[in-house]
Amino acid sequence: MKKLWTDIVTLEAFHKKNRLPEVPGVYFFLDAKKRLLYIGKATSLRDRAKSYFTQGLGGMRGPKIVLMLERTRFIAYQRTDSVLEALILEVSLIKAHQPPYNTDAKDDKSYQHVVITRERFPRVLLVRGRDIEQQKFTEPAKYIFGPFPSGSALREALKIIRKLFPYRDRCTPYAELSLKQQAKARPCFSAQIGLCPGVCMGSVSAREYGRTINHIRLFFEGRKHMIIRGLEREMQTAAKHLAFERAGDIKKTIFGLRHIQDMALLKDDQQLTVSSQQKTMRIEAYDVAHLGGDASVGVMVTIQGGKPDKESYRKFILRGAHNGNDLSALEEILKRRLKHSEWTFPEIIVVDGALLQYDVAAEVLRSFGLTIPIVGVVKNAKHQPERLIGEEALTKRFKKEILLANSEAHRFAITFHRKRRSKEFMPG
Repeated sequence: MKKLWTDIVTLEAFHKKNRLPEVPGVYFFLDAKKRLLYIGKATSLRDRAKSYFTQGLGGMRGPKIVLMLERTRFIAYQRTDSVLEALILEVSLIKAHQPPYNTDAKDDKSYQHVVITRERFPRVLLVRGRDIEQQKFTEPAKYIFGPFPSGSALREALKIIRKLFPYRDRCTPYAELSLKQQAKARPCFSAQIGLCPGVCMGSVSAREYGRTINHIRLFFEGRKHMIIRGLEREMQTAAKHLAFERAGDIKKTIFGLRHIQDMALLKDDQQLTVSSQQKTMRIEAYDVAHLGGDASVGVMVTIQGGKPDKESYRKFILRGAHNGNDLSALEEILKRRLKHSEWTFPEIIVVDGALLQYDVAAEVLRSFGLTIPIVGVVKNAKHQPERLIGEEALTKRFKKEILLANSEAHRFAITFHRKRRSKEFMPG
């Protein structure tokens, strides 16, 4: 496998003296065996890596980041020529290597993708992951890049790319118009401002436009150097044939690629990211209620940003013949919940019980290919919380929210169970 990073430092050396450069790039957090934990992009590699260990921000970290930092022993990085290229490289590396702590980028179906359609004059479109997965987007796709967690950053990125390589997104190709339509054809708005090469007016051949699309593909694959080499050959050929205007246009494109103007992407969004984690951090807790195995029900409650999110609570009338077996009941609830990929996945799962319940939840998550931290709440003889099972960094940092989630789940399960029993025992 090709090495992902160009330089690497131990966490100890990083703390003594931050030797990371103040340039854009992609950074990697690695464990003691140099296994990949997390991939991120940075406007400044030095500032971004330092921000993870800044005092005062630790209390705002989401649970995945807390666990990741507990395991991190090395920081590696790869420089890029621009923030735009860091954005694109980050996404392609996450997709290829699936680091365990980049779960947002893997799981969230609302994230945007860049789709290049399979047409004679392909379009470049933004499409949400859920629309691709649920086949609401039915256009034939030749290339799909993403997911991109930041929709605003992706839109800014496409603006930059489109100035370098004008493309079609909406207009109808001139060749697909009737003769009557061709006679009345006018350049689309994008063509008027130089962002479409005139597909709608027949100003570009399918072959020439295909080269532009290939450049866009290579750019999203992180192969800018190949684009530049190809353009340099084209420029030399144009000059040899005295096509100086064409050679001049190519020279401008090469210059643009080497000096990408990405000021709109330069703002450091680390503080926004950290604050967002605190506001949106989601914990789900599960509980089971029955009377001697009868009227069995299960519930899921959600704590969002430290508060109950009652609109996200869910009730489950158990289908299996559990006969009072809380472990098999918990397994059914978790499997039914995780099949709902349209529901946002939590950052912590809380189960009521000790190691047996913890192990059931862990096995269900493994079967779904998910890496969500689990916490078990162990109760004493009076059914009061006695201790927490799970990663120590999480149980200490989020103890209040975990206990709130567990308490809410127990209350909600008992309430639901009583209502169901009252219906069953009502005279018919």
